[in-house]
Amino acid sequence: MPDLVVHQQDKEREERAVLHVLFKVFDAEYALPVDTVLQMESFQGATPVPGAPEFVTGIIQIRGRVIPVVDLRIRFGFPPAPLTLDSRVVLGRHGERAVALLVDSAREVLTIPASVLKPPHKLLEGDRGGFVSAVAQLGSRLVMVLDFAKVIGEESLDVV
Repeated sequence: MPDLVVHQQDKEREERAVLHVLFKVFDAEYALPVDTVLQMESFQGATPVPGAPEFVTGIIQIRGRVIPVVDLRIRFGFPPAPLTLDSRVVLGRHGERAVALLVDSAREVLTIPASVLKPPHKLLEGDRGGFVSAVAQLGSRLVMVLDFAKVIGEESLDVV
């Protein structure tokens, strides 16, 4: 086999690509690795829970499980928005826990090459390290890959 072909095959193996679920919140695009996402569903509303943090919209039932719903607009400090036909919950998991993220829309699954994922600038991290683990520049699109544990407030489970 010619050296050029072998080199190209090695380069392709090095170019890891990960499938991501993309969604929008306040006109920005975000992503989670597909292995974090269990499913996506239309959002019909949640049952409010007294005493829950402001960003927890309430709880919903999905396949017999009671799941808390985090409104990403509120979690990220954006103004809340009325529900639309595009409103979705992206059900993710962290360890044994499942949490639904309320997003403005979610319609795309995209393979993002590892080579385009860059760490976020230090200014974006804030006091708690920020919710974004990487930023992907895909042509004219900027996609922020979220750290699901930080978004749901369970990053301390990773330390133990």
